[in-house]
Amino acid sequence: MSHPVIDKTFENQDFFNQKLPSREYDNCTFVNCNFSKTDMSVVTFLECRFDTCNFSTVMMKETSFQEVVFEACKMLGLDFSTCNDFLFEVEFDHCNLDYVSFYGFSMKNITFNDCSLKEADFTDANLTGSALSNCNLSGAIFERTIAEKVDFRTAKNFIIDPEINKLKKAKFSTSGLIGLLTKYDLIIE
Repeated sequence: MSHPVIDKTFENQDFFNQKLPSREYDNCTFVNCNFSKTDMSVVTFLECRFDTCNFSTVMMKETSFQEVVFEACKMLGLDFSTCNDFLFEVEFDHCNLDYVSFYGFSMKNITFNDCSLKEADFTDANLTGSALSNCNLSGAIFERTIAEKVDFRTAKNFIIDPEINKLKKAKFSTSGLIGLLTKYDLIIE
């Protein structure tokens, strides 16, 4: 790995269709940057912040995100399952994560705040201890998902089958219970 980039701010940078060098970005801030179609494979981001960035169709094979915050980012269709899950720690705030895949990925204690996660794939993922606050989970896939101690109390539009997912100690609001009972075709008034 080449020399790390430390304490640098990148504003209005266009990385469209480029390959980011395999290096470590430590305590960097990215504001209004375009990473669309960027290959950021084998890159490490430590204690970084991404604000209002576009990540459409980014390649992230073995990319490391450790203590990283994404705020108001467009992240449509990303495949997080190819990232390095060692010390993976991120926070998503007001992000569009529609059609993303976390298939088979371990992402414990992750915070999703006011995010759109329409048709996101959580199949075989481990979400233990995570929070999905005010998130839209319309069409999201939960199959064989470990969602123990996950806070779904303010999440909306989810359908989760308790018989094929691990939900021990997960938190739900009374209004969210319908998302757990959908498969039974009950009429709840």
